[in-house]
Amino acid sequence: MSELMADGLLPVDKPVGPTSHDVVAWCRRALSTRKIGHTGTLDPFASGLLLLCVGRATRLAEYITALDKTYEATVHLGVSTDTHDCQGTVVAESDLWRSVTEDQVEAAMSDLRGAIEQVPPQFSAKKVDGEAMHRRARRGEYVDLPPVSVTVHELSLASFDPPELGLTVRCSSGTYVRALARDMGEALGVGAHLTALRRTAVGAFTADRALPGADLEGGVSAERVEEFWILPADALTHLEAVDVSVDDARQLAMGQWLETEATIPEGVPIAVRESGRLIAVAVLEDGRLRPRKVFEGA
Repeated sequence: MSELMADGLLPVDKPVGPTSHDVVAWCRRALSTRKIGHTGTLDPFASGLLLLCVGRATRLAEYITALDKTYEATVHLGVSTDTHDCQGTVVAESDLWRSVTEDQVEAAMSDLRGAIEQVPPQFSAKKVDGEAMHRRARRGEYVDLPPVSVTVHELSLASFDPPELGLTVRCSSGTYVRALARDMGEALGVGAHLTALRRTAVGAFTADRALPGADLEGGVSAERVEEFWILPADALTHLEAVDVSVDDARQLAMGQWLETEATIPEGVPIAVRESGRLIAVAVLEDGRLRPRKVFEGA
């Protein structure tokens, strides 16, 4: 792996079937490095954009995980499962979906847009008392989970072909699309579950500019990876940014605070750059940049 590709992001288009961990393992083999993490799990039945952080860029994960996610989803009306998706066990069925109208679906979706309180699925990665819920659920344990505040920026009907509904969803991090399917089914009085899910975007990063997972699994050349490689500075274009001189960059790289005339609100993460390179992620305090994470030489 070249020095240019030692630290950065690799967007991968995960196929249906493998786990997110499988994709990380492929990348570790392809790039000959262990230091790789992802910024948001996709279930095996889901496909789409998985952003992998490589090398020191694993330290950027917290600034990328929080980005909004965009999905294409297929909901099946009339069948409820314990996982709210096609991997679960059927727990209820109803033929009432036959009388559901498009107007009723639109009304059900209207209550799920904007800032909402969403109850996480029992089968989820959410931890309770230090243990992932899906492990407890598989043991038959039920936990009364409190609702979580999430934001659904967009929820639109892409297709109406009962019992199948096609949805487009753009939502905040932490939103469960299968819980949206569950809640739509409950609102319509017929039950529902998710049969397909594809993540098309994370923030401004899109699946159509991602390395196909099949390429990564089969062993991929450095030249092919480089076509999709995202440098640390380019991974943080959604953050406020400040450009500094070589001398100032050296000062920040040593962990020292830096006087600045920037008018960015205090406490907001700032990408500090020198000649296009990411030097640090900092915050403004008392008129000075305080480095929180240093990326000297990145």
